[in-house]
Amino acid sequence: MDPFLVLLHSVSTGLSSGELTELKFLCQGRISKRKMERVQSGVDLFSVLLEQNELDGERTELLRELLVSLRRQDLLRLLDDYEAGAAGRAAPEEQDLYAAFDIICDHVGKDWRRLARQLKVSDSKIDAIEVKYPRNLMEQVREALRVWKSTAREGAAVPHLVEALRACRLNLVADLIEEDQQARGLQRENESGSSTVSLMSWDAPSTRASS
Repeated sequence: MDPFLVLLHSVSTGLSSGELTELKFLCQGRISKRKMERVQSGVDLFSVLLEQNELDGERTELLRELLVSLRRQDLLRLLDDYEAGAAGRAAPEEQDLYAAFDIICDHVGKDWRRLARQLKVSDSKIDAIEVKYPRNLMEQVREALRVWKSTAREGAAVPHLVEALRACRLNLVADLIEEDQQARGLQRENESGSSTVSLMSWDAPSTRASS
């Protein structure tokens, strides 16, 4: 089964009736009144959002926004686990970028606005991020990075982040990312080497048998 649908089912199961009512209120501008009247569960609500392309496995921003509004840290952890799994299934370059995001979220703090501007995130989007997550600094940072990644598309790469951090004089964070990237590169080399050795060991018996 689709991991994202499993996540949505788990979130729905964890919602109280009061929380479902709050989510329906928050989604009033996205869902017509007629459709909203048929929503009796979290699954119903998420199904409508999926149908309307407001939500999908690669665009989880709305779900995060809704769970932050509910202050359900346990459900947010489920979302974090899903996104971490998605990152693990991504290409190596994407995995590197997500790893850099984690380091920035852990260390940049209130300097995220300066970094966002250096990454060419507009002031209007920065203001919107602050409105969306008024009391959650880490989510402000992560949302700014998501906005940059979405805007930059193929240009969203770790070297660009490091360059922007150094331009903001956030050299410690840039150093941490570069060290992490080096470690990840070495790990991939070791894993690749182990795979080669394993293949050679499988080939060895057949080679002896044929000689």
